[in-house]
Amino acid sequence: MKPKHLKNILAALGILAAGYSSYAQKAPKKFIDPANMDLTVKPGNDFYEYASGTWIRNNPVPAKETRWGSFNELRDFNINAVKSVVEEASVDKSAPAGSAKKRTGDFYAAAMDSLTIEKLGYTPIKPDLARIKKVKDLQGILNEATYMRTSGIASPMFGFGVEQDRKNVTKYLPSMVQGGTTLPDRDYYLKDDSRSLKIREAYITYMTTLFTLTGSSAGEAAQKANTVLAMEKSLAEAQMPRLEMRDPYKTYNKFTVAAFTATTPNINWAVTLSELQVHGQDTLLVSAPKFFVALDGMLKSVPVANWKIYLEWSVLKGAAGNLSSPFVKANFAFTQTQTGQKIETPRWQRMSSLTDNAIGELLGQLYVAKYFKPEAKARMTELIKNMRAAFEIRIKGLDWMSDATKEKALAKLHAFVPKIGYPDKWKTYEGLTIARNAYFQNLRNVGAWEYKDMISHLGKPADRTRFGMTPPTVNAYYSATMNEIVFPAGILQFPFFAPDADDAVNYGGIGAVIGHEMSHGFDDSGSQYDKDGNLRNWWTNEDRTKFEARTKALGEQFDNYTVLDSIHVNGKLTMGENIGDLGGMNVAYTAFKLTKQGQSNETIDGFTPDQRFFLSWAQVWRGNILPQSAAQLIKTDPHSPGEFRTIGAQVNMDAWYKAFDVKPGDKLYKKPEDRIRMW
Repeated sequence: MKPKHLKNILAALGILAAGYSSYAQKAPKKFIDPANMDLTVKPGNDFYEYASGTWIRNNPVPAKETRWGSFNELRDFNINAVKSVVEEASVDKSAPAGSAKKRTGDFYAAAMDSLTIEKLGYTPIKPDLARIKKVKDLQGILNEATYMRTSGIASPMFGFGVEQDRKNVTKYLPSMVQGGTTLPDRDYYLKDDSRSLKIREAYITYMTTLFTLTGSSAGEAAQKANTVLAMEKSLAEAQMPRLEMRDPYKTYNKFTVAAFTATTPNINWAVTLSELQVHGQDTLLVSAPKFFVALDGMLKSVPVANWKIYLEWSVLKGAAGNLSSPFVKANFAFTQTQTGQKIETPRWQRMSSLTDNAIGELLGQLYVAKYFKPEAKARMTELIKNMRAAFEIRIKGLDWMSDATKEKALAKLHAFVPKIGYPDKWKTYEGLTIARNAYFQNLRNVGAWEYKDMISHLGKPADRTRFGMTPPTVNAYYSATMNEIVFPAGILQFPFFAPDADDAVNYGGIGAVIGHEMSHGFDDSGSQYDKDGNLRNWWTNEDRTKFEARTKALGEQFDNYTVLDSIHVNGKLTMGENIGDLGGMNVAYTAFKLTKQGQSNETIDGFTPDQRFFLSWAQVWRGNILPQSAAQLIKTDPHSPGEFRTIGAQVNMDAWYKAFDVKPGDKLYKKPEDRIRMW
């Protein structure tokens, strides 16, 4: 799921890149179906093809999608569930005023009123564009940028949020992060390979189109587009690379407000914080101080006229997908170039997703009441208990870790807080106005409400009750500062979980997901936080060195996987997720072997219990992806492609070799001494 505010960006290490939702469906008769496999392939040569080859050939990417796999089937099925909830709410005239049903229904009804949206054109943003035109000087630029942020319009120049102090997680602090760009990664501005050049060209076209649609002449629009691109390139040059941002110490820089202001003479942060409605805070966190020094220099060197164009673009890009069809079509054309998606996602689907993203805990209440079964939560509680016990067994049995570090690791494991399904206390969205006939204003109201909700946490104890994902989401995450593992209701179904499935299927699916999220607490980044969530070393130097040797080997393994032509998986960028998979699979297997089925040799549909365990994980990651999307995700997604998540952990597990009789000479074979053993 795409996080909305900084608070969700910092620690939500999900099982997949962008989760959406689903609801309980009737479980298939065969939880491991040989009809989806290619049994002509030797598992030790290509386990991905063996486990999923027939399914992959029979399920190309639909025109409205950029990839298609088990997750997408689940999301597609679920978005129809969300649709049923929002449509039912939108036509219920008896829903009480102020109720979750009434507010959800009104929001969705307004979003689906395309006739009104078409008539308005770009009228909803005309006041914003007029206000920017009146700006006269640099202070006016800064004031407007602040207004845009607090009003839910856009977040120009940099990112701002409220986060836990990573070295004192009981407190929240204002946090400044690098930002100000539009393209998915800084490399798209700085590299001149054919793909980057094509995307920059499409970006210029997109900007030119939107500037033209809002009244600029063709020549003026082209000039504006080139101005924005040049400014964003400068901001990209100042940004810390994505890999460096994975280091929690590099991004932890605490300043007094006065000291930070001294580094940026053109920005008085005491004044800016006040305008950001932040009061009584004398300290803040800065993820990339050099970025703000560079931004400060640009405020002086770039003409005010150019900054006005930049702010104008900030309004346009934030609104384009929510205006009339010429704007929406231009937005999609740019998306097509980046992802390869062939046709636009249907409006009902986009608006159902938007409703979940905007007011997810209003929609979530309706979703949970209709689709979430209490027995799923009870079964998950049991599974988490078993997985924690298995993780404890594995930590105690590590031959590379000292007793001193094991003691601290076990303390952290025991301190994990699981959250299942949905929050115990729902957001009320008090003060948020939702009107049935004001789609665009509803979005602005949500943005402003979310901003106020975010800063309201300053000065209060850390709120450990919140969920970082909405209940319908098919995903899960670990938060390092909360030391919590979270499983929204949407993921608790097949192929991850089914109440009537055998243990092999459930442990190879949701069990491995639970283990994955637990293992994030012990990955290359999460392992730097203690049991309370504080960024603090709890390792002996010798143990840390041994751990890093293992992470290096795992990185090299994934570096050797080829995605497209000469494009390889980035073993360092995907390190945390790869450790999550390796740890998760090993812990899940240990837990599975404690069950009655795990200790038997009884076959089901011709497969042994161990084979079913590994095949369950494999079917989760089967899928197809468009080449454009694959190339983009290699740059931006910390998860490895599904093909390599299918095999990345298994080739390091002795049990997999035994289950499928993998021997020397097979393409996936690794010598026992070369197999990476971590958690």
